[in-house]
Amino acid sequence: MTDLAAAEKLLDNTTASGTLRLRGLTKEFGNGADKVVAVDAIDLDIEPGEFVTLLGPSGCGKTTTLRMIAGFEDPSGGQVTLDDVNMIDTPPNKRPMAMVFQSYALFPHLKVRDNVAYGLKIRRTPSAKLREEVDLALESMNLSALANRAPNQLSGGQQQRVALARAMVMKPRVLLFDEPLSNLDAKLRERMRIEIRTLQRHLGITSVYVTHDQAEAMSMSDRIVVMNGGRVEQAASPDIIYRQPASVFVADFIGRANFLDVEKETSTQQGRARVKVLGHSVDVPAHPDAPAAEDVVLLLRPESIRLKAVDTRAGGGLGGHEGRVLFSVFYGDHVEYEVETEHGTITAVVADPNVDAIHREGDDVEVSFNAERAWLLPRTRQPG
Repeated sequence: MTDLAAAEKLLDNTTASGTLRLRGLTKEFGNGADKVVAVDAIDLDIEPGEFVTLLGPSGCGKTTTLRMIAGFEDPSGGQVTLDDVNMIDTPPNKRPMAMVFQSYALFPHLKVRDNVAYGLKIRRTPSAKLREEVDLALESMNLSALANRAPNQLSGGQQQRVALARAMVMKPRVLLFDEPLSNLDAKLRERMRIEIRTLQRHLGITSVYVTHDQAEAMSMSDRIVVMNGGRVEQAASPDIIYRQPASVFVADFIGRANFLDVEKETSTQQGRARVKVLGHSVDVPAHPDAPAAEDVVLLLRPESIRLKAVDTRAGGGLGGHEGRVLFSVFYGDHVEYEVETEHGTITAVVADPNVDAIHREGDDVEVSFNAERAWLLPRTRQPG
């Protein structure tokens, strides 16, 4: 059986989620001195029903990767396989996948119902079955009352739900999202995140989601794939990405971070190291490459920093573990501080603050941190 015939067989059997494999997936643009490697030999396994987000800055290769999975972009090398069937030579309309676009891509001359039904009509679905499937999709996305409206009579959130219903009604083995929420306002984005994730979990569809929004990635994903310069920096669950990043780039890109210069004293084989920082010797968790690295840096998330009022004015200067508040901002549910220390400026965040205890600009404070929340990293990514 040819790859195309095998793909068409998968298309006829859309009752299960797909297993997606990327092997050495590469995309180059231009030739010679003008050649740009947009995606550089990516290997990635995505399991049935998994929600994986490709996250990274503009130009990192995440959208190009998604387009190669969908078949809209031809790879320069490598493979895309779905349930062990090579998809490279299969055109987009023959792949058992569906895409939800950033621009919604609704047909302006068709009503909501006809937009949702379009793919099923192309597939020549029998009329009774088509009506049943469309009604179910409209109901699942709370669109039944809007079925006879035109796209220009809908809000942005409603249009996005139509685009999602149109994709879901096809019962794809893989559902692809190309920054689908970027055109919505902040509150609507938050609501749509929940709706998309809830529906995806209910249906169990393997999903690949592209975004540059960290909050979307952290709140929706089973795994996040952080990309940089066409390569995968790290692929892991949101908590591992945040607490134990594989590189300084990942640590700096995900959330906010303090990077402190430290003196490495001893290392152990249990993924820990003893370092001297802020005037103290402390035992901290360490990246596997940190013990052998000559130059290391300690990652401290702002919420792990602790501040305590002290009086250092009489002493004539700041000690190794002391700092001076440059400014504080009260946000209601938390206070954010910038603190000047001998080791540089540190950002600290204190949740649910007691208003009477908020440190003010110019206050001297003792700076400490939760050592178990720290993470020792090589300053530069190790080769290989």
